[in-house]
Amino acid sequence: MNSMTYSPAATLSGGDFQRRGRKLAPMAAIAVGHVALFYLAYSGMLRTVTHAIMPQVVNVTFVAAPEPLKAPPPPKVVPLVQPKQTFVPPPPQVNIVQTEPTITLPPPQPRASEPAPAVAAAPSAQPAPPAPPQPSAPKTVSGVEYVRAPQPVYPSISRRMGETGTVMLRVLIGEKGTAEQVTVQKSSGSSNLDEAGRQAVLRSLYKPHIEDGKAIPVYALVPITFQLG
Repeated sequence: MNSMTYSPAATLSGGDFQRRGRKLAPMAAIAVGHVALFYLAYSGMLRTVTHAIMPQVVNVTFVAAPEPLKAPPPPKVVPLVQPKQTFVPPPPQVNIVQTEPTITLPPPQPRASEPAPAVAAAPSAQPAPPAPPQPSAPKTVSGVEYVRAPQPVYPSISRRMGETGTVMLRVLIGEKGTAEQVTVQKSSGSSNLDEAGRQAVLRSLYKPHIEDGKAIPVYALVPITFQLG
């Protein structure tokens, strides 16, 4: 059976290892410092760190305060003088009319043997024809004769309201006996009764009024009475 044998001289104790480590630590720190400085110098960071650590010089310059500005003087007002205008009238215009010379001959003297010319007489004005006579207005007669007497219709509204009365109508009877115009001469007091009477007179027929064998238009007064039974 093989066995391994360790010699006491070949094995380092713990105390020896610590003593050697304390001796090598400063050297290692110096080596690391050199490497760091070399790296900073190579990369340019050393200059930046040095510039940041060194105090900066600040130049302070004192500038005198400017003098206050003076207000500009007010502008001078110069009155505007307008030149006087002198009115020069234009020279009068003279219209020169050039006229041709005219020669006026004296009228010829009539001879004693020649008779004076006769003056034609102006025709006399014809008299205006007489104006046609204006037709006279129809006269009013007192009584008329019916061919068809008026037949008034009692208005239902007047019957319900109990309206009664007599309306006097002025009627123009034509040459043929028809009622050409009917107006209310005197009202009955009710417009409904007046209109009903007027319509009845318009529908009636009269005998023409004869004078000198000729039918003429005349006016007549026709009363229409409305009375409830």
